Amino acid sequence: MRHGKKINHLGRKTAHRKAMLANMAASLIEHKRINTTVAKAKALKQFIEPLVTKSKEDTTHNRRLVFSKLRDKYAVSELFREVAPKVGDRPGGYTRIIKLGNRLGDNADMALIELVDFNEIYNPKGGDAKKKTTRRSRRGGKKNAEETTNSEATTPENDEKASNEEK
Repeated sequence: MRHGKKINHLGRKTAHRKAMLANMAASLIEHKRINTTVAKAKALKQFIEPLVTKSKEDTTHNRRLVFSKLRDKYAVSELFREVAPKVGDRPGGYTRIIKLGNRLGDNADMALIELVDFNEIYNPKGGDAKKKTTRRSRRGGKKNAEETTNSEATTPENDEKASNEEK
């Protein structure tokens, strides 16, 4: 039975595992995406999601809590300055894991883990994509075309043009 054994130990002692996750999280914040194994990516996701949630509210206390986990001053400032404003309205799910296949040397399952809002392929122009308009029925299209031609003919500018052409 595996009751209460939620943490994947990744074949490492506690101090080594915490240091590795802190380094991977700092690299993820700095580069916005990293390649790693699937197991490490899943462990990193559990490690970094609460830190990003804390970064939404920029207080000294939250900065200190995040720094105690990350241990990298540059990564903390980058997280609070650039990452937090982009994910401010998102209620969780800040990272995405994309499986890449197996590594050549040892056949390990590889994955790409990235910050969701920093991918321009899935989120064009930083998430400011245009909303699709609803389709209109084709019925009555001729009326709209006639109305636009009539309205163009009755504008004051068109009346002036017509009177100038007659002269």
